[in-house]
Amino acid sequence: MHVAIAGNIGSGKTTLAELLSKHYGWRAQYEETEDNPYLYDFYSDMQRWSFHLQVYFLGKRFKQIVEIQKSKENIVQDRTIFEDAYIFAANLRAMQLMSDSDYATYLGLFELMNSLIAPPDLLIYIRASVPTLVRQIQRRGRKYELGIRLDYLENLNACYENFIQPYQHPKLIVDVDEVNFSDNPKDLSEVLSKIDAMTNGLF
Repeated sequence: MHVAIAGNIGSGKTTLAELLSKHYGWRAQYEETEDNPYLYDFYSDMQRWSFHLQVYFLGKRFKQIVEIQKSKENIVQDRTIFEDAYIFAANLRAMQLMSDSDYATYLGLFELMNSLIAPPDLLIYIRASVPTLVRQIQRRGRKYELGIRLDYLENLNACYENFIQPYQHPKLIVDVDEVNFSDNPKDLSEVLSKIDAMTNGLF
């Protein structure tokens, strides 16, 4: 079974992946950020490095999904390939931080990759307001994230809402402005109960 977690920067994807991995015994697949050669350059000059960054993430994510779908394990994935195309690349284009030609090239690569893979069995979307995102970004203290523009986060949130509403496959929305699964065991238990109900019969 493949469960994927989607959400904005700082929403709590990695934390939830860790909690689900521990609770269910699922293998967690995390987003690779530490070895990304473009992250620091991107946050200092988004227009210059947007295409490079997004192609790097797209290739890494596609490789990860191919491995997930070959595996016989139950896996929880931190971030989805859909977000790369429909959220981050689309937002960079809308903010004129990626050219139309670069975006068209990128989208062609994504559409080819997407035709070769299946969607996750369950998509968990973590919804969070910008103040919540900023608070959690500051709390984890990654240097390359501390200068993220508020309008960038706001636009990403809008892209997420545009993506998640028409999404046709099984999905669960967790609003972390109301549900503190990372610090409140009762809230986590409620999230786990909803996941149990949606994954019943998938094992």
